[in-house]
Amino acid sequence: IALDRVGPGAVWVVGCAPTALVELLTLNAAPALVVGLPVGFVGAAESKAALRASGLPGVSNVGEKGGSAVAAAALNALLYTEEKS
Repeated sequence: IALDRVGPGAVWVVGCAPTALVELLTLNAAPALVVGLPVGFVGAAESKAALRASGLPGVSNVGEKGGSAVAAAALNALLYTEEKS
């Protein structure tokens, strides 16, 4: 549903559900950027590894740590960096 609303070239931020990141990777979303930092012991590390292997422009970490607050902080850091450039 979200892909139909925003289309290609969107920035996607996933900080909670590894399944959402995996689903995004299966779609032909053509994102400008994917911030993939889901948290959890089931699927989080694997979904982030899949993002890194996908070839899409993305930001992730290694392991189970992450979450919505971390994903939002990463996006804010990127936006702040862009403003300063």
